[in-house]
Amino acid sequence: MKYSNEVVIKKSLKEVISLFDSEENLFKWQPELLSFEHFSGDKGEVGAKSRLRYKMGKREVEMVETITVKDLPKEFSGTYEAKGVWNEVKNFFEPIDENTTRWRSENHFEFSGFMKLMGWLMPGSFKKQSQKYLDLFKAFAEGE
Repeated sequence: MKYSNEVVIKKSLKEVISLFDSEENLFKWQPELLSFEHFSGDKGEVGAKSRLRYKMGKREVEMVETITVKDLPKEFSGTYEAKGVWNEVKNFFEPIDENTTRWRSENHFEFSGFMKLMGWLMPGSFKKQSQKYLDLFKAFAEGE
């Protein structure tokens, strides 16, 4: 499954990237994030791996992030692996003008096991969740 989302943020590209490229800020715009633990590679750089734990409804989901591209301010991409789910996320940032930035996110999901059924039955929920995080970041960034 592939889809893209985008959001326009009323902040300069420099400000958006500064807020986006901060581990501490993750918790300010991802309310379901319980923990973020770097465990391999150079922290925050290509090849780095981190373990993320999220509260999704009544259950906890653990995933491993691997940074695949870090070419800021243009692109930050990575893969996210959880039980039954592999997700590649490519994030692109571009200035619209000196005070406005577009963030476009391209998602590619592959499923196995039970999650294959979830992906088939509820594809819209994945896109909706991705858009939710873009919107939460926008609200956070514009409030800073």
